[in-house]
Amino acid sequence: MRAAGVRHVGGAVEPLALPGPRGLRADEILVEVRACGVGNWDEFVRTGGWDTGTRPPMALGVEAAGIATVVGASAGTFAAGDRVLVHAAPLREQGSWAEWFIAAAADCAVLPDEVPFEAGAALPVPALTADQAVSDALNVAAGQTVLVHGAGGVTGGMLVQLAARRGATVIATAGPDSIARLSAMGGAAIVLLP
Repeated sequence: MRAAGVRHVGGAVEPLALPGPRGLRADEILVEVRACGVGNWDEFVRTGGWDTGTRPPMALGVEAAGIATVVGASAGTFAAGDRVLVHAAPLREQGSWAEWFIAAAADCAVLPDEVPFEAGAALPVPALTADQAVSDALNVAAGQTVLVHGAGGVTGGMLVQLAARRGATVIATAGPDSIARLSAMGGAAIVLLP
């Protein structure tokens, strides 16, 4: 299987030829990767700062979007042919910078037809980060006021939406190009950054 990753911890990212995917467990989905996310967390994995559960030589990447090609017997409502997005850590096998990605069904979601694979692959980590901040760390509730600094980015925009959906008043900081978008997402006040 073609992949991109490292031959050793701290090594340069390079093309790799890795064994094809193993047989699936009952709760797993085999995803034919159409797009994969890239973020600073991949550098943490490359340099050994984040243990994702696999060892070099290994494909990097923890998020992807693609087509479910094989679905385990207890993988819920997923079916072969579904468009899916996934964020998986720890990894069950190789990372998502590969032709195939094995993930727990619990780590997958259906990707709507109108959402391009590239957008779906860039969504999981920012979405999870925003949800963990709003739900777990802050437990945002109706009537509270939340400041989202740097709301113009992907994670910031998701923070605005999730906090507003919970009934909070959201004050966001962003550049002038983000005003209309953040207002539509539920930002009650947008403070312009120079």
